[in-house]
Amino acid sequence: MTIAWKTAITLGALGLSTGVASAACGIESGSVRVLSNDFPALHDVVEKAKECAGDGVTVTANQTAEHESLAVPALSANPAEYTSHFVANSSLQPLLSNDLIRPLNDYIETYGKNISERQKIKIGDDVMVIAFDANAQHLFFREDILKEAGIEPPKTYEDVLAAAKAIKDKSLMAYPLTGTYKAGWNLAEEFVNMYLGMGGEFFEPGSAKPAIDNEKGVAALEMMKSLSAYMNPDYLTFDSNSVQAELESGSAAIANFWGSRYGAVVDDEGSTPEIAGSIKVAAAPTVGGGTIPATTLWWDGYTVAKNISEADAKATFIALDHGASAEMANANPDAAVWLIDGYEPGPGAIGVLDSMNQGAKPYPMVPYMGLLHTALGAEIVDFMKGEEDAAKALADTEAAYSAAAREKGFL
Repeated sequence: MTIAWKTAITLGALGLSTGVASAACGIESGSVRVLSNDFPALHDVVEKAKECAGDGVTVTANQTAEHESLAVPALSANPAEYTSHFVANSSLQPLLSNDLIRPLNDYIETYGKNISERQKIKIGDDVMVIAFDANAQHLFFREDILKEAGIEPPKTYEDVLAAAKAIKDKSLMAYPLTGTYKAGWNLAEEFVNMYLGMGGEFFEPGSAKPAIDNEKGVAALEMMKSLSAYMNPDYLTFDSNSVQAELESGSAAIANFWGSRYGAVVDDEGSTPEIAGSIKVAAAPTVGGGTIPATTLWWDGYTVAKNISEADAKATFIALDHGASAEMANANPDAAVWLIDGYEPGPGAIGVLDSMNQGAKPYPMVPYMGLLHTALGAEIVDFMKGEEDAAKALADTEAAYSAAAREKGFL
């Protein structure tokens, strides 16, 4: 199975075209029911899509961090509970495996002529997802705190450790670093980023056999542990909302954090003008002598469910095409790096674009990556707590993954 996504994106490429969304949706009837994750960029798309509601058309959304666990059961019903699931690299595969979403080629031809090639996520010749933003975790830093500590913005994770030490030694902050280290998915994603930055491969070539129990895996875990020494002691509970709050409150000076949170971090809510105005972004750091940013590239996009009426499918596609418009993107330039023609990137796009252009890799889209991610999120926690060594944590991860992969038929 080939999943295609064009990742060669630059500031110029994003601003070249000037496709304009129609002011009127032109939907006669239908129900649009969205299931998605819960963060600002997705809220913006849905709110714009709600302009299509009225005159027999309804647009509703369930935006929750639990969306992945809800998606397969909800879309397996006939009719499906939702007409669209907003997916990312990691959440597309279950919908494909269970045949729960429909090809979008015909809808694009009729109703989506402004959709660019870089937005089309293809399985073979079929467009199955319309991607509307690119995302990555990248460097956020307090420019004023770094200057007070007498240090330059870090370019490597080794620099990050040195910066954290300098900030703490000068008593500028008790916990200079923060990160999405919550046990489970978030912690596993931190390992994925760091391991890729080390030049690691997750699986043996052409196989689903795991390949993380090695020197690069150990080095990735040890760097994560070193970083955690400069974080709030409760770091294993910190998700994106927690990290955002740490940055906004001025409790931390450096984070490798989601670009999609930039707008919320620097807006007028939850912080002060002095703190928000000094928060800058850059590419994710490299690590261990590697040459690519230690992060993963992601996209978010919309699907159209298979088990729904044609009227609802049409309404869903048109409403979401309206939601993911240049008008919406330029009204919210710092909410995401939008992949939409006509979008003019804001200052918050720099971190994602620089990470991308310096060679950051997309999150793996092989069907068994989710099993490894789940195993990592459970098995490396004891290492982070200091209760076992890195080699044991990686061996336990491979064993847990292998058991799950055999059960699913991948091994």
